[in-house]
Amino acid sequence: MNLSVTAIAAIAFLASSCSAFVVPQVFQVSSRLNVSLRMVVELEPEPEGGEEVKQIDTMTGSRMKNMGPEDGVKSENGSQVYTFWMTAEADGTLIKEIITKVQKYASKKANFPGFRKGQIPPYAQPQMTMFAIQEGVIKTCEAAVGAYGLQSLPGSDGSVEVHEDVKEMSKGYKAGESIQFTATFKAAFDSEKADMQDNKSEEEAPENESAVA
Repeated sequence: MNLSVTAIAAIAFLASSCSAFVVPQVFQVSSRLNVSLRMVVELEPEPEGGEEVKQIDTMTGSRMKNMGPEDGVKSENGSQVYTFWMTAEADGTLIKEIITKVQKYASKKANFPGFRKGQIPPYAQPQMTMFAIQEGVIKTCEAAVGAYGLQSLPGSDGSVEVHEDVKEMSKGYKAGESIQFTATFKAAFDSEKADMQDNKSEEEAPENESAVA
């Protein structure tokens, strides 16, 4: 697993400054997802309405809702773009692994003023945890796009807004804990996976009919 440019940049910043690092409201992670963090401590309530989107690949602890089409907005291949709401769980094992990799990278590459090379100062540890949580959330969002048969949009059009405050999440965080979050974003259905979505709906239809009967 490679570290994101966000985590590497954060380590470099921490190494050149003794002040606490403030997580930017919006950060670009390679060419993958542009994630906006909104300062909300508790999970944002689920929005009313919307249509449940079926998983085509199992993703435990997650749900996705299609909140409706974006009028006049199409993807690069001409597909209709929709707004989606999701809730998912960033796996604790993944976050712990990222924390370990960030710490190893920092101990080898970063030089913190006033500390021996390879030594990570106490003020840097919480920041590394925060960035590991960010990276875990980003990877979970990426996984959700594929698990629900969606296709992300390029650039800022594919921005994902995470509604919880990562700084608050990181307070008292214990390595290995999973973190639930909610987010909204715009995307299109992947035409190559459309048949799989249809098959999921057909499989559940008989069960629903039986329940009504």
